[in-house]
Amino acid sequence: MVVDDHPMWRDAVARDLSEAGFEVVATAGDGAKALRVAPAARPTVVLLDLQLPDLSGVEVTARLLAGGDGADGPAPRVLILSASGEHRDVLDAVKAGATGYLVKSAGREELLEAVRGVHRGEAVFTPGLAGLVLGEYRRLAADPSPADEEDPAPELTRRETEVLRLVAKGLEYKAIASRLGIAHRTVQNHVQNTLTKLQLHNRAQLVRYAIERNLDE
Repeated sequence: MVVDDHPMWRDAVARDLSEAGFEVVATAGDGAKALRVAPAARPTVVLLDLQLPDLSGVEVTARLLAGGDGADGPAPRVLILSASGEHRDVLDAVKAGATGYLVKSAGREELLEAVRGVHRGEAVFTPGLAGLVLGEYRRLAADPSPADEEDPAPELTRRETEVLRLVAKGLEYKAIASRLGIAHRTVQNHVQNTLTKLQLHNRAQLVRYAIERNLDE
């Protein structure tokens, strides 16, 4: 799904994707429409502009991911395609759960390869931005806030920790269920219990929590 408020740009990106063999299941010119059509269109990848006329791309990313891995299937992976290369925009998008971030000056082949990479679950960034994101995660992991020190994280059960490790590695819930030999619904229950204990709201925040504590290694 391609989400951008500039019709010519949106149509050009959709055309390039279609010509390359991708199925464009939907397009949208604003965040509200994107959130409205995504559950029915069920895209596996969303190309999303940060600057939309109603909602920010960061908010749309968080809400798209919060609604996934339920009865309607897994949440889509989000590739931000923005004119902005500002560090704060990049970090906000990644913290919301975006898998990749590409500036609009990227060429056609770079865009297509980025879509393929994000579809595979790889973190894809415009050159120069990947180091920024990794450095920020390392800084957060090495320098916890005073609030973190005063309020230690609730203790997770052994099974909840196992599930969290596999979520951090990028596995979908069905794959986790197969790996651990438990039901898909049981995995969902463990994730929901973990979110509640940690006072988090979606899978993206859960992955960030796990990475900060080196649970993905």
